[in-house]
Amino acid sequence: MSTSRRKYPIGIQTFSKIREEGYLYIDKTEYVYRMTHTNSLYMFLSRPRRFGKSLLTSTLHAYFEGRKDLFAGLAIEKLETEWTEYPVLHFDMSTAKNMSKESLESELSLKLSRYEAVYGRKEDEKGINQRLDGLIRRAYRQTGKEVVVLIDEYDAPLLDVVHEEENLPALRNVMRNFYSPLKACDPYLRYVFLTGITKFSQLSIFSELNNIKNISMLPEYGAVCGITQEEMETQMAPDIALFAGKLGTSAEKALEALKENYDGYHFTWPSADVYNPFSLLNAFSDGMLESYWFGSGTPTYLIEMLRKFDVQPSEIEGIEAVAEDFDAPTERMENITPLLYQSGYITIKEGYPYGGIYRLGIPNKEVRTGLMSSLLPNYVQRKSQQGRVTIVKMSVAVSEGRMDDALRLLQTFLSTVPYCNHTNYEGHYQQLLYVIFSMMSYEVDVEVRTPRGRVDVVMRTATRLYLIELKLDKSADQAVEQINLKNYAERFALCGLPVVKVGINFDSEKGTIEDWKIVD
Repeated sequence: MSTSRRKYPIGIQTFSKIREEGYLYIDKTEYVYRMTHTNSLYMFLSRPRRFGKSLLTSTLHAYFEGRKDLFAGLAIEKLETEWTEYPVLHFDMSTAKNMSKESLESELSLKLSRYEAVYGRKEDEKGINQRLDGLIRRAYRQTGKEVVVLIDEYDAPLLDVVHEEENLPALRNVMRNFYSPLKACDPYLRYVFLTGITKFSQLSIFSELNNIKNISMLPEYGAVCGITQEEMETQMAPDIALFAGKLGTSAEKALEALKENYDGYHFTWPSADVYNPFSLLNAFSDGMLESYWFGSGTPTYLIEMLRKFDVQPSEIEGIEAVAEDFDAPTERMENITPLLYQSGYITIKEGYPYGGIYRLGIPNKEVRTGLMSSLLPNYVQRKSQQGRVTIVKMSVAVSEGRMDDALRLLQTFLSTVPYCNHTNYEGHYQQLLYVIFSMMSYEVDVEVRTPRGRVDVVMRTATRLYLIELKLDKSADQAVEQINLKNYAERFALCGLPVVKVGINFDSEKGTIEDWKIVD
């Protein structure tokens, strides 16, 4: 197929449609064979939204239906010899979002009725648990084959209410009731596979079903969803070349840009780099580097939980934790880390060989920019076009070494928007600058240690290192004096870049910059 006519499966999650209609498919069938030929017949996989979970589930569906024709030329064709057809019950829970208890029960009833039209239903099967139990047993008896149960996005009905103490228990009980027959029906089941974003405890959702194998962090499944660097350089080499042509650059430069924007996910350690497939395919299709994953929707539950746990933007980066901390069940969270990790806003950046400690951070430019953009209204009380335009102009100014112009733009912008009520302490403005500089994709940190104290903000660009000290209702001169007095610059003498000192004084009453001083 000519690369100019390459068909990308944007929004298509059905394996049969992709294969029959000639869409690009990155071969993951070796994983399918591995998953279905192990000692564990109950599996759970957690991955962020739009990461290929539904396509993987659909691939399993086609495999268990014995659709050998769909797998021609793929890795599994050389591995599988039997191609046995099993009865498959496939439930997509993504249609059950934002529902009341009654609506959720009705939606589940509808899903069951579609299979009951094939396998029948007894009159005494009233509840959704009884109906699922009956379905599995009849499908087994009628076909003589064990039943496969696939549940995609099992947690979708619960995600939007995870921060609600009132609604969560009621919906959780409905789902627990629905899944409860899986334990009793074990003799009739060939394979059970569940996908989701978050990890709810087996106790809260799956009752006595304690034999689910969580493969989310197993090294052998680290690249089961998403696209690896190796797959990029082999299976997608023609796409990179075509993309480079659209950008007017070399394939090497195009790959570097794609990596910066969409790569950086690790679901175990050590792990191959994994690209976000949704963003990557959209970029190839459009020939542009845009924020596709974030543009497809920022979950409200995440923003609500960030507020609930009072998480500052700068605290999202550089978290150190053991696996039990960031892979914990959602309803037992003591902090925001598990939700950030499971939702894909942070990922494993490094693993330490002893003690099982991991360093977590934001995976790439797309996520960083989008996340910080969603947090900006917490500091200016309004998400506006004007704000985004201002930050782009500031980014250009900073990249050209015109920090004075950048701060003037920020001063003007802050003077024209409603400001937050919590502006009477320096930390508010420190986080504001962290958000804005992060949106520019610069390397930025706060409270950076030196031998004689901490620098409020440190920002690194391609050409300069900025030491930024903040004051509130004082003066920019005092801020620079503190930098000089405590000799903060000495700490960064070997960074290889010119060090620029910046003192900024904010006016708490006006909610904007009063004055600033820049010393090269």
